[in-house]
Amino acid sequence: MLKLKPDEREMLEGRQGRARQVAMSLLARYAEGLGAESFVDTNNVTLIAGTLPDIDILRSVVPSLDPDAIASKVFLDSDETIVVDKVRAFTTANATHRDQRYPTLQRGGQEACDLMQGIERYLKRIGVVNLLTCTPYQSGNSPRKGEHCAWNESSAQAYCNSVLGGRTNIEGQHSAFASALTGKTPLWGLHLEENRRADIRVEVQCQPRSTQDWYLMGYHFGATLGQRIPVYTNLDDPRDLYSLIAFSAAGMTTGSVAMYHIVGVTPEAPTLEAAAGGRPPKDVVTYGEAERAQAYQRLNSSDTRAVDVIILGCPHYGLERMKELAEKLDGRKLHDNVALYVTTMRSVKAIMDREGYSDAITQAGAVIMEDSCGLVLNMVDPSTVVATDSAKMAHYVPGTTGVRQVWFGTTDECIDAAVSGTWRGDLR
Repeated sequence: MLKLKPDEREMLEGRQGRARQVAMSLLARYAEGLGAESFVDTNNVTLIAGTLPDIDILRSVVPSLDPDAIASKVFLDSDETIVVDKVRAFTTANATHRDQRYPTLQRGGQEACDLMQGIERYLKRIGVVNLLTCTPYQSGNSPRKGEHCAWNESSAQAYCNSVLGGRTNIEGQHSAFASALTGKTPLWGLHLEENRRADIRVEVQCQPRSTQDWYLMGYHFGATLGQRIPVYTNLDDPRDLYSLIAFSAAGMTTGSVAMYHIVGVTPEAPTLEAAAGGRPPKDVVTYGEAERAQAYQRLNSSDTRAVDVIILGCPHYGLERMKELAEKLDGRKLHDNVALYVTTMRSVKAIMDREGYSDAITQAGAVIMEDSCGLVLNMVDPSTVVATDSAKMAHYVPGTTGVRQVWFGTTDECIDAAVSGTWRGDLR
């Protein structure tokens, strides 16, 4: 039976306002369904407020497209329009999935951009910080080890648990928004110490040599481990921050690896024994060249070498990756038949602009998209050939755009294709 603290009961009874009452009622139903017996306080929430139904579908349930009505229906599952005063927890927002400067490049056009602009204003009004990125930890929201969070974004959830040592379950729009209003989240799953321990060991026989390799390894185990928590042994330190971002994203793309340990690297795995709670896991699997090649084959679906579109920055490129891209493109020109898009967050874009790095990218012919996502690009022709350095993008492009021809490779291979118009990548 769910046990409520006095402040939680006050919210549920409506003594702290209607918005918190609706949110607490939603969380109570959620907790009971999960078998949680209580809540834990949280002061760190991230929302995917920009993932809304197609605008025509949304209008059929919220004819006015009023942000308060949308938030009530889509975020709180309420037919009543709930006017929110302020969120209680420190809350940041994921990408709105629309760069206002390029409406025709994104599905939904100007109307969808206008809607997202309204959602952004709504979030600001209720006290949400519009980081507008799928990697909030690269732009100011970096929880401490052991901090209870309620995060709504798959790659960010895995990164929060594994790399930062924060504690979050796989939250959805409803539960995360309710947590933002109440400062509460059900005490279950990965909030509990005993559920964070590794229950399977991965012996790495094929060391990652690039970010691409981290994607491939994460993609393989996302498809094979389900919700198990792996601890990786015999694994060298990642070469850069983005390798672990890629690793986190890939494991959640094909599965639900919301937490992993790397001995000597991640904060809860100083040793194998510590990662597993004192006793090494009995189950052991290996990762070698065969598994690497299998993951690569699954991600590459094109049978033509001519490339039309290159998409980089999924998850969002941070400052280091954007600077590297600028240096690689400096003085080069894209092929006339190729479009190159790179997505990042507004905070990084502002620094890139100030330091002059954006110019090197745009003068080459590429488009920098902020606050957005390559998965909403308006690619209406299913015969388009797409190349990307992101396993997450390669996996989702067919289902979200209808494009069936996808190449997955390294960033250098993508840049080469953007300049030459031809895909020359291969597993090396």
